[in-house]
Amino acid sequence: MKKLFLDDVRTIDMVYDKSMEAEFDIVRTYTEFVNYIKTNGLPSYISFDNDLGLGKDGKVAPDGLAAAKWLVYESGLDLQNLKFKVHSANPVASEQIKGLLNNYIKHLKTTE
Repeated sequence: MKKLFLDDVRTIDMVYDKSMEAEFDIVRTYTEFVNYIKTNGLPSYISFDNDLGLGKDGKVAPDGLAAAKWLVYESGLDLQNLKFKVHSANPVASEQIKGLLNNYIKHLKTTE
């Protein structure tokens, strides 16, 4: 199964080895992220950026944390086997995304 790379600016080779490019699909916005998963299902691995720039209206766009929250609270998907990395340069948001996903996955595994 494909891996998903959420980032508004970076390319795969800015975070991972260039040889891994074919393993990833890239989405640039929160909306593309949600639509990708609704269309293709949950990927085996997601690489999250947090700060996703400005929307078309010039306001700050929904970020990687919003994407993680959508996965946990709205997607209805089983995230128990999800592997992920947060490659954001924003340390606070990185910890929030990791904490949310790790705690939710741990919760799912303890309530089986």
